[in-house]
Amino acid sequence: MNTTQYLAEILKELNRSMGYISDDEAEKLVNGILESKKVFVAGAGRSGFMAKSFAMRMMHMGIDAYVIGETVTPNFEKDDILIIGSGSGETKSLVSMAEKAKSIGGTIAAVSIFPESTIGQLSDFTIKLPGSPKDQSEGDYKTIQPMGSLFEQTLLVFYDAVILRFMEKKGLDTNQMYGRHANLE
Repeated sequence: MNTTQYLAEILKELNRSMGYISDDEAEKLVNGILESKKVFVAGAGRSGFMAKSFAMRMMHMGIDAYVIGETVTPNFEKDDILIIGSGSGETKSLVSMAEKAKSIGGTIAAVSIFPESTIGQLSDFTIKLPGSPKDQSEGDYKTIQPMGSLFEQTLLVFYDAVILRFMEKKGLDTNQMYGRHANLE
């Protein structure tokens, strides 16, 4: 296969993935963000990059959104939500964050291939995304892509869909959001 054929196959996989996501679970996440004072996101590796892009778009909408681990991230409180994106739901550092957030009393949302995972069980609600874990001998969702690529791509597109739904509910448009775009670049 050449590069464009691989791209076409990746797009087919993503298109197929979208059919597996529950609208009800996604709406819980949108409402959780609406009801929270501050929004915190976390993820490890490439899932962490997707979380950062999600936090950036939330900031563009005027939401107090933060990435766990950044130097300017404030403290997590009981009126806040922590959104953890983790394919396995077992990443040790993310499990520790979920445990700490639970002890504080805030809301926890897990976006994972495995809602029954440790992070999923610690969460108030989960959003199941299809994908293949890094170790592709586990799970039954097959992909041509290496490791967790399909989950990570689906996570990014899912987060963007959540942004669009939030914009709809709040009556926002891209021009309003652009006013909050970085201007010292």
